[in-house]
Amino acid sequence: MNTRIDLHAHSTASDGTLTPGELVQAAAAAGLDVVAITDHDTTAGWEPAVRALPAGLRLVRGAELSCRWDGEDPAVPLHLLAYLFDPDDPDLTAALSRVRHARVERGERIVRLLQADGLEVSWSETLAAARGGTVGRPHIAQTLIRAGLVATTSEAFGPDWLGGRYRLPKEDIEVFEAIRLVRAAGGVPVFAHPRATRRGRVVPDELIADLAAAGLAGLEADHEDHTPAERAHVRALAADLGLLVTGASDFHGAHKTVRLGAFTTDPQAYERIVAAGVTSVASG
Repeated sequence: MNTRIDLHAHSTASDGTLTPGELVQAAAAAGLDVVAITDHDTTAGWEPAVRALPAGLRLVRGAELSCRWDGEDPAVPLHLLAYLFDPDDPDLTAALSRVRHARVERGERIVRLLQADGLEVSWSETLAAARGGTVGRPHIAQTLIRAGLVATTSEAFGPDWLGGRYRLPKEDIEVFEAIRLVRAAGGVPVFAHPRATRRGRVVPDELIADLAAAGLAGLEADHEDHTPAERAHVRALAADLGLLVTGASDFHGAHKTVRLGAFTTDPQAYERIVAAGVTSVASG
């Protein structure tokens, strides 16, 4: 039987629309054998996900780190998936706390900008939409939709809104520092959607080679934001650099149309991640 493994999914601990418990239930209903909870810059969803884990489902505990590369001006934002690290590591915990705090401050500043332009949006409503999780632009997008200012999340992220006029920079972790922190915490770092040009700027292959030398373990190739050519490019680069390859849905619930298990990871790559991590996989 083919093992179905999805290593990138979000809950209400960051910007997903399912609670951690609902996420693992949905993963089981989708026929997954393994799912990773990878909320942005937080481990808050780990414990409730483990408590709700259905029989037969394995949970990889992780996070998606907000990072930047300073090799261009302005810096290029990128995301690092970190798997099976020690959630109590003091240095990584402190870095994630700083990013979450900065994300909340940025969110409030964006809402104030919208209000200054005469738009009736509420910061308290945006906070409520986050349901205690890390505030992100998707929560502001939902506020814009409820206010009748845009029709869809895609429109909210367009150039007239959160993708341009009301886009503000956020405080990210320098990517080499992020890899160092994840490795020091016993985790396994994988570059999320590294070639997704539809998201904006991407980093050069030379940087990925340098990241591999610094401890990067893998590249996420199979992702909805990669074209077939981009997936092939990432796979070839991973082969050249000796990196593992993952695939995942980057599931966010109702914030995105992609379904759990839309893209999956080969079991051999999964086993390499499990063998390298300091935290064990939870089993239902």
